[in-house]
Amino acid sequence: MTPTSNHNNASLEPWGVFTNTKAIKNAKPAKVKLPDPPPWRRFEEKAESPYTPPPMPTKQHDRGRVFRLPRANGEALTQEAEDVRLAVNAAIHLRRPLLVTGTPGCGKTSLAYAIAHELRLGRVLCWPITPRSEVQEGLYRYEALDRLRASQPGSEMSTAEFITLGPLGTAFLPFEQPRVLLIDEIDKSDLQLPNELLNLFEEGSFEIPQLRREARTPNSEQAELDTDDPGCRASIQAGRVQCRAFPIVVMTSNRERDFPPAFHRRCIRVEMPTPSRRETLLDVARQHFGDDLAKKGLDEETALKQIDDFLGEDGQLDRATDQLLNALHLLSGPEDRRPCQEQMKALAEILFKRLSVSG
Repeated sequence: MTPTSNHNNASLEPWGVFTNTKAIKNAKPAKVKLPDPPPWRRFEEKAESPYTPPPMPTKQHDRGRVFRLPRANGEALTQEAEDVRLAVNAAIHLRRPLLVTGTPGCGKTSLAYAIAHELRLGRVLCWPITPRSEVQEGLYRYEALDRLRASQPGSEMSTAEFITLGPLGTAFLPFEQPRVLLIDEIDKSDLQLPNELLNLFEEGSFEIPQLRREARTPNSEQAELDTDDPGCRASIQAGRVQCRAFPIVVMTSNRERDFPPAFHRRCIRVEMPTPSRRETLLDVARQHFGDDLAKKGLDEETALKQIDDFLGEDGQLDRATDQLLNALHLLSGPEDRRPCQEQMKALAEILFKRLSVSG
């Protein structure tokens, strides 16, 4: 991989609101001004925001803070990393979903947390995909049996009490600023799920039929629903959820399947590079353990030795970066708690196994 050209020169401002620089961890919290959407991607701007998104949990915050796109010489992004940064900003400008492909463990998921952290967009909404995942469950969950049991004469409980918005549905509430929505490992879904997302991505809205029917009754009011954000409720009018700002949707894929052209057409697609240079991986280690590795009991020479063992002769083929971080963690801390050299050599054989090798 080669460093990027003059567009990453220190004297030039990188294009877009997402930069993935070190400076952000020391920046004062402030609302980031996002670019205006294109005319064909404007939604209901008059809708009132239902509530303020909760802040990022500590685990999400830390994961976003330490994420670094691969660097080559000094602070310059590699060309592949700059392509990722440009794709993120294109998705934000155009209000389009971002489809990030790459090998397991290369940082696809962490990218979503890094975007939310840098742009101050609050808690990331996460929807992990399985072969049984359905779009409706991502939008909302309706406890039909509980509703039936509660529908006794004299009961004052409304249908809304039995509906909870999922991470997908919560992301399309009319927030003033877009939420970051992580749809993780979408390639694990059945064949129809990507196609079923197309209308939602185009219209930025969806209906909850149970609430739409209830809204036809006399004296019906707005429905108050629980959301995917703990302790937060949202008001829904006439059973329709309409976004105000299209969410920043990050979909990850390990390339386990192909997607239809209609789905590709609506996405910004990019490949996440796998860190495979000593300098890049040392930079990743510094972000996770602190710029001064020695303070963690991990000198740079030891770290580089582990990085060389991790890369091997094949240049990290079929290995994930967190395998390296696991090894470095075992070597950090007080000296009397670290494995000895012979033990670490055996541990490296265990920790650095190829992902495709079973057992």
